[in-house]
Amino acid sequence: MNTPARIRVQKGVLADFELRQLVAEGAIAADRPIEPDQIQPASLDLRLGTRAYRLRASFLPGASLVRDRLEPGLVMHELELTGGAVLETGCVYIVPLMERLDLPPRLSAAANPKSSTGRIDVFVRAVSDEARAFDAVPRGYRGPLFAEISPRTFSVLARTGDRLLQLRVRAGTRQETREAVFSLDLHPTPNGIAGYRAKRHAPILRLSEIGRHAIEDYWEPVRPRDGRIVLDPGEFYILASKEKIIIPLGEAAEMAPIAPELGEFRAHYAGFFDPGFGLNEAGGKAVLEVRSRDVPFILEHGQPVGRLVFEPMSSPPEVPYGAEGSFATYQGQGLRLSKYFEADDAT
Repeated sequence: MNTPARIRVQKGVLADFELRQLVAEGAIAADRPIEPDQIQPASLDLRLGTRAYRLRASFLPGASLVRDRLEPGLVMHELELTGGAVLETGCVYIVPLMERLDLPPRLSAAANPKSSTGRIDVFVRAVSDEARAFDAVPRGYRGPLFAEISPRTFSVLARTGDRLLQLRVRAGTRQETREAVFSLDLHPTPNGIAGYRAKRHAPILRLSEIGRHAIEDYWEPVRPRDGRIVLDPGEFYILASKEKIIIPLGEAAEMAPIAPELGEFRAHYAGFFDPGFGLNEAGGKAVLEVRSRDVPFILEHGQPVGRLVFEPMSSPPEVPYGAEGSFATYQGQGLRLSKYFEADDAT
């Protein structure tokens, strides 16, 4: 039986101080105490638990509990994450998360990969008990959370406590207020680079080592000709938007796919933009995780590649993204690789 939280919020995405109140009231709980830097202006970082299960295939639990589906016919083997374990490319894993929910009836939640996760081509999505859709947590949900993880290009060394997903909590139904289409920037930076293409057979990427991976071990530069590049099928690219983006304090935003008939590519994995992004820097670019589909495809400078969908916050955050005291990583960014890599000069 749910214990309704005392928090009273307006409709919209919950802000940082409201998330802290949910933690204090037990609507968000965890195996270990929630750490201060898990709470972002409009989201909560989720942490991997102690075990990972290698699966034969992905699944949705439907009417079942996730743990009831982890049977020998589906689970190939188990991995202990407390000391670290390698999650290999092309494999599917499910990991119980530290955090669990006991939401009041009018609150729901949605998950998305963190920006740093999407930029290393690790496909991650949240699963909840009796879920009929990934990344969606229904109103009043009470139960555990799980991460389905599938590294696409780089095998990763994961440990208990690593953060690959983030969670937004919403009061009432989702209300989209506006959207903006953004396009591709293929004008080279001063060093001639307009993006990066991931290398195959790169070394294992260690998720606990921030800023310590050499770029040249994992990436090769993309240098356009005449403002265009050709995407190779199945390859993974990091590119940037032409437009600079500012997220007002009263809104949150999420990156959404462009219409599929406009090209044979997918232009994002991670999509949450918190209020305050770009606000004090005259805007920051959207970094795009791009993968071509079945055929080579030409991308040109200024080509539309995605949409930014805005929705209201229930309240402005106490600490906006990029403000003093925040834990922002990508404020004012240009072309930027994930935080796991050494600083580059391509921005």
